[in-house]
Amino acid sequence: MQPSEASTKIKAVQEYLLALQEDICQQLSVEDGSKEFIVDQWDRENIVGGGITRVMEDGAVIEKGGVNYSYVEGTNLPASATAHRPELAGRGFKAMGVSLVIHPKNPKAPTSHMNVRFFIAEKDGEEPIWWFGGGFDLTPYYGNKEDCIDWHKIAKQACEPYGKETYPKYKKWCDDYFYLKHRDEHRGIGGLFFDDLNTDSSDWSFDQCFEFMRSVGDHYIKAYRPILAKRKRETFSEAQREFQLYRRGRYVEFNLVWDRGTLFGLQTGGRTESILMSLPNVVNWRYNYQPQAESPEAELTDYYLKPKDWLSV
Repeated sequence: MQPSEASTKIKAVQEYLLALQEDICQQLSVEDGSKEFIVDQWDRENIVGGGITRVMEDGAVIEKGGVNYSYVEGTNLPASATAHRPELAGRGFKAMGVSLVIHPKNPKAPTSHMNVRFFIAEKDGEEPIWWFGGGFDLTPYYGNKEDCIDWHKIAKQACEPYGKETYPKYKKWCDDYFYLKHRDEHRGIGGLFFDDLNTDSSDWSFDQCFEFMRSVGDHYIKAYRPILAKRKRETFSEAQREFQLYRRGRYVEFNLVWDRGTLFGLQTGGRTESILMSLPNVVNWRYNYQPQAESPEAELTDYYLKPKDWLSV
């Protein structure tokens, strides 16, 4: 990409991200049936940028859902960005993306997460350094093979136009990334995760990389909404609800201890309310909890949270 093209490319990415946020919120509001997402438009203090945070709380189906669009630019990158990319030091940057987490009320309905993002670092007289990243993943509390297979079928569909190696590559990256090292436990049943996607890493042009990011973003709601629709009215017990709240603790632990996006947002002086919108409203921790052997609760960690080829199950 030539420096003269950068502003046009950046505008196209922004327009897509805003349209994606709008579409996902509209579809999830219909699925909930009782509430709309509130819209909170904000600007950053002491830094160029802002965003639109959309949140739903205490809906009929969605207990906590946040869909955030953010944009930030600055002259110095935080340590979380330059630690692995020292060539970025001294460059001005622009970063933008849509990130969401949906926590349903029903323990039979899984939590889902999606993020798509674009980053560009510029310096006078030099070509911009840019890349795309993103993905989506699913975190069930009570495992369901049908849901896991359907989720990964859509993930594969998102990747199919880009080569047969794309889905297994980004599925494995997702399995490796959403892993709680301190628990020796995976967060969910995976999906897709990619980062640093540019011409150097893929031999794709800017337009091809952008197209792939759009494919991932567009396939998220195709994967998640049918699962939410199927599970949102299933009956559940108080014990199952308690297990859901316990397992949500793992979600909180990952986002606060390991998630690079959370760290980047905080280090760039981001808006804390929007960065932490991914956290559920209600969660608990229990000391040394051990599920009963061969129970559905034990099956979650013994079977579902072990990375596997779901399309061969």
